[in-house]
Amino acid sequence: MSLNLDFKVQKEQKVREIEDSLQNYLPKQKGYQKIIMEAMGYSLLAGGKRLRPMLMKETYTLFGGHSKVIEPFMAAIEMVHTYSLVHDDLPAMDNDEYRRGRKTTHVVYGEDMAILAGDALLNYAFETAVKAFVLEPEDSMTIGNAIRVLGEKAGIYGMLGGQVIDVKETGHAVSKDVLDTIYELKTGALIEAAMMIGAILGGASQEEVKTVERIASLVGLAFQVQDDILDVISTQEELGKPIHSDEKNEKTTYVTLLGIDDAKKVVEEKSEEAISLLQTLPNENPYLEELLMELIHRKK
Repeated sequence: MSLNLDFKVQKEQKVREIEDSLQNYLPKQKGYQKIIMEAMGYSLLAGGKRLRPMLMKETYTLFGGHSKVIEPFMAAIEMVHTYSLVHDDLPAMDNDEYRRGRKTTHVVYGEDMAILAGDALLNYAFETAVKAFVLEPEDSMTIGNAIRVLGEKAGIYGMLGGQVIDVKETGHAVSKDVLDTIYELKTGALIEAAMMIGAILGGASQEEVKTVERIASLVGLAFQVQDDILDVISTQEELGKPIHSDEKNEKTTYVTLLGIDDAKKVVEEKSEEAISLLQTLPNENPYLEELLMELIHRKK
């Protein structure tokens, strides 16, 4: 069996395991407010790459982690990611009607419920993460540190901050410096959170956590630049969401700044730097390395 085929089989298996775990962490659909649990489930289980929980788990494994304490955090980060997509798709934001090949939450449940479903997912992410304390009360300092990272990287100094700058600057050209800040925060921060939490819970040193943060930052930038490229060269069928939406929303991207070829070079350079840094860490996880490489060459 070739490495790529083997990797593909492993990846599908890991995605299935993550999906099962997400199902278990979702709230039961009951009570007068059960429509919100339905909307949360619809949004969270809409498919997707499950990249962030996967990166978290693989980094955890890299540092020798092997307990269930990682699971609530894997669910939590996917909830945070999903809430950001639900709000991103809203008419007041990107106004998208399709995501991952199916109707967006606000189209199915209405704008009011989509706003509340996003709020609910963000709040429930932290309700879920704190379940780790029950699993391993003796590690409460480490778990507290992981929750701090999740909060910071999701908030005004992380993903949310990136969205703010993105919304504020949409509709006119921005400099590369502003664009880099948007990408670092809007996309990079949650990937950083995922890998850092994996490292922290796996027992990595502070220095190692810093290296992991840098690797994730590079991966986040490469991932987002690849997104810019796909928005131009892919098809709606392959991507599962509308293409040329950057153009429609008059967004500055790496493609509008540098052109396709130079944007592709950025993806290659950042990815190679990330892999080189990964190889400086004391342990190795061949699957994680392959996963990072695959992100660069993804078609959707």
